[in-house]
Amino acid sequence: MSEGYRERAYVSDDGLRLYYRDYGDPLSPATAVLCLPGLTRNAKDFHGLALWMSRERRVLCPDYRGRGRSDYDPRWRRYRPATYINDLRHLLAVANLHRVVVIGTSLGGILAASMAVAMPCALAGAVLNDIGPVVERAGISRIIDYIRDVRPQPDWDAAARYLRDTLPFLPADDAEGWLELAHGTYRECGDGLLRFDWDPALVKPLLGTRGDVGELWPLFGALGDRPLLAVRGELSDVLSARTFEQMAERMPGLVRITVPGVGHVPGLKDSATREAIGALLARA
Repeated sequence: MSEGYRERAYVSDDGLRLYYRDYGDPLSPATAVLCLPGLTRNAKDFHGLALWMSRERRVLCPDYRGRGRSDYDPRWRRYRPATYINDLRHLLAVANLHRVVVIGTSLGGILAASMAVAMPCALAGAVLNDIGPVVERAGISRIIDYIRDVRPQPDWDAAARYLRDTLPFLPADDAEGWLELAHGTYRECGDGLLRFDWDPALVKPLLGTRGDVGELWPLFGALGDRPLLAVRGELSDVLSARTFEQMAERMPGLVRITVPGVGHVPGLKDSATREAIGALLARA
Protein backbone atom coordinates (compact mmCIF):
# COMPACT_ATOMS: atom_id res chain seq x y z
CA MET A 1 0.00 0.00 0.00
CA SER A 2 1.53 3.31 -1.12
CA GLU A 3 0.34 6.89 -0.68
CA GLY A 4 -2.76 5.69 1.14
CA TYR A 5 -4.19 3.33 -1.47
CA ARG A 6 -3.80 -0.16 -2.92
CA GLU A 7 -3.23 -0.53 -6.66
CA ARG A 8 -5.63 -3.03 -8.19
CA ALA A 9 -6.68 -4.24 -11.62
CA TYR A 10 -9.32 -6.51 -13.09
CA VAL A 11 -10.12 -7.84 -16.55
CA SER A 12 -13.18 -6.63 -18.44
CA ASP A 13 -15.48 -9.05 -20.20
CA ASP A 14 -13.75 -8.18 -23.50
CA GLY A 15 -10.26 -8.80 -22.13
CA LEU A 16 -8.95 -5.35 -21.22
CA ARG A 17 -6.93 -4.81 -18.05
CA LEU A 18 -8.61 -2.03 -16.09
CA TYR A 19 -6.88 -0.23 -13.23
CA TYR A 20 -8.30 1.22 -10.02
CA ARG A 21 -7.16 2.60 -6.69
CA ASP A 22 -8.59 1.07 -3.53
CA TYR A 23 -8.54 3.32 -0.44
CA GLY A 24 -9.61 2.64 3.11
CA ASP A 25 -10.69 -0.41 5.08
CA PRO A 26 -12.41 -3.02 2.86
CA LEU A 27 -14.33 -4.21 5.93
CA SER A 28 -15.62 -0.79 6.99
CA PRO A 29 -19.37 -0.92 7.74
CA ALA A 30 -19.83 2.59 6.29
CA THR A 31 -21.21 2.83 2.76
CA ALA A 32 -18.37 2.73 0.25
CA VAL A 33 -17.72 5.44 -2.32
CA LEU A 34 -17.07 5.06 -6.03
CA CYS A 35 -15.34 8.09 -7.60
CA LEU A 36 -15.94 8.49 -11.33
CA PRO A 37 -13.85 11.03 -13.26
CA GLY A 38 -14.63 13.17 -16.27
CA LEU A 39 -14.32 12.23 -19.93
CA THR A 40 -10.54 12.31 -20.21
CA ARG A 41 -9.62 12.19 -16.55
CA ASN A 42 -8.43 9.43 -14.24
CA ALA A 43 -8.18 8.31 -10.61
CA LYS A 44 -5.55 10.91 -9.74
CA ASP A 45 -8.20 13.64 -9.66
CA PHE A 46 -9.75 12.18 -6.52
CA HIS A 47 -6.63 11.44 -4.48
CA GLY A 48 -7.04 14.15 -1.84
CA LEU A 49 -10.78 13.62 -1.54
CA ALA A 50 -10.34 9.85 -1.36
CA LEU A 51 -7.76 10.13 1.43
CA TRP A 52 -10.19 12.30 3.40
CA MET A 53 -13.15 9.97 2.93
CA SER A 54 -11.15 6.78 3.47
CA ARG A 55 -10.63 7.57 7.13
CA GLU A 56 -14.10 6.14 7.68
CA ARG A 57 -14.97 4.11 4.57
CA ARG A 58 -13.67 2.30 1.54
CA VAL A 59 -13.19 4.37 -1.62
CA LEU A 60 -12.63 3.09 -5.16
CA CYS A 61 -11.19 5.33 -7.90
CA PRO A 62 -11.04 3.65 -11.32
CA ASP A 63 -9.39 4.62 -14.57
CA TYR A 64 -11.92 4.05 -17.36
CA ARG A 65 -10.73 2.05 -20.34
CA GLY A 66 -8.57 4.27 -22.53
CA ARG A 67 -7.42 6.46 -19.64
CA GLY A 68 -4.55 6.51 -17.19
CA ARG A 69 -3.22 3.05 -16.38
CA SER A 70 -6.08 1.11 -17.94
CA ASP A 71 -5.73 -0.53 -21.35
CA TYR A 72 -6.75 1.37 -24.44
CA ASP A 73 -9.63 -0.16 -26.38
CA PRO A 74 -8.67 -1.16 -29.93
CA ARG A 75 -12.33 -0.63 -30.93
CA TRP A 76 -13.00 3.06 -30.39
CA ARG A 77 -16.76 2.66 -30.80
CA ARG A 78 -16.79 1.00 -27.39
CA TYR A 79 -15.84 4.31 -25.78
CA ARG A 80 -19.42 4.98 -24.72
CA PRO A 81 -21.45 5.04 -21.48
CA ALA A 82 -22.99 1.58 -21.94
CA THR A 83 -19.49 0.06 -22.03
CA TYR A 84 -18.36 2.00 -18.98
CA ILE A 85 -21.43 0.92 -17.01
CA ASN A 86 -20.66 -2.71 -17.82
CA ASP A 87 -17.05 -2.19 -16.69
CA LEU A 88 -18.27 -0.64 -13.42
CA ARG A 89 -20.63 -3.55 -12.82
CA HIS A 90 -17.65 -5.89 -13.09
CA LEU A 91 -15.56 -3.64 -10.82
CA LEU A 92 -18.16 -3.73 -8.05
CA ALA A 93 -18.35 -7.51 -8.35
CA VAL A 94 -14.56 -7.89 -8.19
CA ALA A 95 -14.39 -5.55 -5.18
CA ASN A 96 -17.30 -7.35 -3.48
CA LEU A 97 -19.27 -4.13 -3.12
CA HIS A 98 -23.03 -4.20 -3.36
CA ARG A 99 -23.92 -0.60 -2.54
CA VAL A 100 -21.98 2.63 -3.10
CA VAL A 101 -22.28 6.38 -3.12
CA VAL A 102 -21.04 7.68 -6.46
CA ILE A 103 -19.11 10.93 -6.75
CA GLY A 104 -19.26 11.67 -10.45
CA THR A 105 -17.47 14.49 -12.25
CA SER A 106 -18.95 15.48 -15.63
CA LEU A 107 -19.18 12.14 -17.52
CA GLY A 108 -18.95 10.45 -14.12
CA GLY A 109 -22.17 12.17 -13.09
CA ILE A 110 -23.93 10.87 -16.18
CA LEU A 111 -22.69 7.40 -15.29
CA ALA A 112 -24.02 7.85 -11.73
CA ALA A 113 -27.47 8.56 -13.17
CA SER A 114 -27.06 5.61 -15.55
CA MET A 115 -26.36 3.35 -12.59
CA ALA A 116 -29.73 4.35 -11.15
CA VAL A 117 -31.25 2.73 -14.24
CA ALA A 118 -28.84 -0.16 -14.90
CA MET A 119 -28.18 -1.27 -11.30
CA PRO A 120 -30.50 0.69 -9.01
CA CYS A 121 -29.89 -1.41 -5.92
CA ALA A 122 -26.17 -0.58 -6.04
CA LEU A 123 -26.62 3.19 -5.89
CA ALA A 124 -27.00 4.63 -2.38
CA GLY A 125 -26.59 8.30 -3.33
CA ALA A 126 -24.70 10.58 -5.68
CA VAL A 127 -22.65 13.73 -5.93
CA LEU A 128 -23.02 15.30 -9.38
CA ASN A 129 -20.01 17.50 -10.09
CA ASP A 130 -20.80 20.14 -12.73
CA ILE A 131 -23.12 17.99 -14.80
CA GLY A 132 -26.85 17.85 -15.28
CA PRO A 133 -29.65 16.76 -17.59
CA VAL A 134 -28.84 19.48 -20.15
CA VAL A 135 -25.24 19.61 -21.34
CA GLU A 136 -24.51 22.93 -23.01
CA ARG A 137 -23.35 22.64 -26.62
CA ALA A 138 -20.77 25.41 -26.22
CA GLY A 139 -19.07 23.51 -23.42
CA ILE A 140 -19.04 20.25 -25.36
CA SER A 141 -17.58 22.00 -28.42
CA ARG A 142 -14.82 23.51 -26.31
CA ILE A 143 -14.01 20.11 -24.78
CA ILE A 144 -13.88 18.46 -28.21
CA ASP A 145 -11.45 21.11 -29.49
CA TYR A 146 -9.29 20.61 -26.42
CA ILE A 147 -9.17 16.83 -26.79
CA ARG A 148 -8.30 17.09 -30.49
CA ASP A 149 -5.28 19.30 -29.81
CA VAL A 150 -2.84 16.45 -29.24
CA ARG A 151 0.39 18.46 -29.45
CA PRO A 152 2.99 17.11 -26.96
CA GLN A 153 4.60 19.28 -24.31
CA PRO A 154 8.38 19.39 -23.71
CA ASP A 155 8.27 19.45 -19.89
CA TRP A 156 5.97 19.76 -16.90
CA ASP A 157 6.24 23.53 -16.62
CA ALA A 158 5.22 23.89 -20.26
CA ALA A 159 2.32 21.50 -19.73
CA ALA A 160 1.13 23.51 -16.74
CA ARG A 161 1.35 26.75 -18.75
CA TYR A 162 -0.62 25.21 -21.60
CA LEU A 163 -3.42 24.15 -19.26
CA ARG A 164 -3.47 27.56 -17.58
CA ASP A 165 -3.69 29.33 -20.94
CA THR A 166 -6.22 26.93 -22.48
CA LEU A 167 -8.42 26.20 -19.47
CA PRO A 168 -8.01 29.25 -17.23
CA PHE A 169 -11.10 28.55 -15.12
CA LEU A 170 -9.90 25.22 -13.77
CA PRO A 171 -9.60 25.10 -9.95
CA ALA A 172 -5.91 25.94 -9.59
CA ASP A 173 -4.82 28.85 -7.39
CA ASP A 174 -1.07 28.88 -7.95
CA ALA A 175 1.83 27.33 -9.85
CA GLU A 176 1.76 24.23 -7.66
CA GLY A 177 -1.92 23.74 -8.41
CA TRP A 178 -1.37 23.95 -12.17
CA LEU A 179 1.51 21.47 -11.93
CA GLU A 180 -0.75 19.08 -10.05
CA LEU A 181 -3.34 19.35 -12.81
CA ALA A 182 -0.63 18.79 -15.42
CA HIS A 183 0.49 15.57 -13.71
CA GLY A 184 -3.11 14.36 -13.81
CA THR A 185 -3.42 15.24 -17.49
CA TYR A 186 -0.15 14.13 -19.11
CA ARG A 187 2.15 11.13 -19.09
CA GLU A 188 5.85 11.04 -19.94
CA CYS A 189 6.56 9.01 -23.06
CA GLY A 190 9.65 7.12 -24.19
CA ASP A 191 10.88 10.06 -26.27
CA GLY A 192 10.84 12.32 -23.20
CA LEU A 193 7.82 14.32 -24.37
CA LEU A 194 4.58 14.66 -22.42
CA ARG A 195 1.36 13.52 -24.07
CA PHE A 196 -2.23 13.41 -22.90
CA ASP A 197 -2.83 10.47 -20.57
CA TRP A 198 -5.72 9.09 -22.60
CA ASP A 199 -6.40 7.42 -25.91
CA PRO A 200 -6.73 10.09 -28.65
CA ALA A 201 -9.49 7.94 -30.16
CA LEU A 202 -11.79 9.00 -27.29
CA VAL A 203 -12.87 11.97 -29.37
CA LYS A 204 -14.16 9.88 -32.28
CA PRO A 205 -17.57 9.00 -30.76
CA LEU A 206 -18.09 12.69 -29.92
CA LEU A 207 -17.32 13.72 -33.48
CA GLY A 208 -19.88 11.23 -34.71
CA THR A 209 -22.65 12.78 -32.62
CA ARG A 210 -21.35 16.37 -32.98
CA GLY A 211 -21.40 16.58 -29.20
CA ASP A 212 -25.14 16.01 -28.90
CA VAL A 213 -25.68 13.90 -25.75
CA GLY A 214 -29.45 13.79 -26.18
CA GLU A 215 -32.29 14.17 -23.67
CA LEU A 216 -31.06 13.30 -20.17
CA TRP A 217 -33.93 14.42 -17.92
CA PRO A 218 -35.44 10.89 -17.74
CA LEU A 219 -32.01 9.47 -16.88
CA PHE A 220 -31.41 11.92 -14.05
CA GLY A 221 -34.99 11.43 -12.90
CA ALA A 222 -34.08 7.81 -12.12
CA LEU A 223 -31.94 9.09 -9.23
CA GLY A 224 -35.24 9.50 -7.38
CA ASP A 225 -35.19 10.35 -3.69
CA ARG A 226 -31.68 9.13 -2.95
CA PRO A 227 -29.36 11.53 -1.11
CA LEU A 228 -28.14 13.88 -3.86
CA LEU A 229 -25.68 16.77 -4.01
CA ALA A 230 -25.11 18.87 -7.12
CA VAL A 231 -21.98 21.03 -7.41
CA ARG A 232 -21.64 23.71 -10.07
CA GLY A 233 -18.73 25.93 -11.00
CA GLU A 234 -19.93 29.50 -11.12
CA LEU A 235 -18.34 29.99 -14.56
CA SER A 236 -19.29 26.59 -15.98
CA ASP A 237 -20.09 26.41 -19.70
CA VAL A 238 -21.31 22.80 -19.38
CA LEU A 239 -23.92 23.09 -16.61
CA SER A 240 -25.88 26.34 -16.98
CA ALA A 241 -27.36 28.30 -14.07
CA ARG A 242 -30.80 27.74 -15.61
CA THR A 243 -30.41 23.94 -15.68
CA PHE A 244 -29.05 24.06 -12.14
CA GLU A 245 -32.24 25.82 -11.02
CA GLN A 246 -34.42 23.35 -12.92
CA MET A 247 -32.65 20.45 -11.21
CA ALA A 248 -33.70 21.84 -7.84
CA GLU A 249 -37.29 22.13 -9.06
CA ARG A 250 -37.50 18.63 -10.51
CA MET A 251 -35.31 16.65 -8.09
CA PRO A 252 -36.77 16.81 -4.56
CA GLY A 253 -34.22 16.87 -1.78
CA LEU A 254 -31.34 17.87 -4.04
CA VAL A 255 -28.70 19.87 -2.16
CA ARG A 256 -26.84 22.38 -4.33
CA ILE A 257 -23.53 24.20 -4.04
CA THR A 258 -22.05 26.78 -6.39
CA VAL A 259 -18.28 27.14 -6.24
CA PRO A 260 -17.27 30.75 -6.99
CA GLY A 261 -14.65 31.71 -9.52
CA VAL A 262 -14.23 28.34 -11.25
CA GLY A 263 -15.60 26.79 -14.39
CA HIS A 264 -15.87 23.21 -15.56
CA VAL A 265 -15.07 21.46 -13.25
CA PRO A 266 -14.77 22.25 -9.52
CA GLY A 267 -12.03 20.35 -7.73
CA LEU A 268 -14.19 19.31 -4.73
CA LYS A 269 -11.53 20.67 -2.39
CA ASP A 270 -13.17 23.74 -0.84
CA SER A 271 -14.51 23.52 2.70
CA ALA A 272 -18.17 24.13 1.79
CA THR A 273 -18.20 21.31 -0.74
CA ARG A 274 -16.36 18.93 1.59
CA GLU A 275 -18.87 19.71 4.35
CA ALA A 276 -21.78 19.00 1.99
CA ILE A 277 -20.19 15.73 0.84
CA GLY A 278 -19.68 14.69 4.45
CA ALA A 279 -23.34 15.42 5.22
CA LEU A 280 -24.47 13.35 2.24
CA LEU A 281 -22.29 10.41 3.22
CA ALA A 282 -23.76 10.51 6.72
CA ARG A 283 -27.23 10.03 5.21
CA ALA A 284 -26.35 7.34 2.65
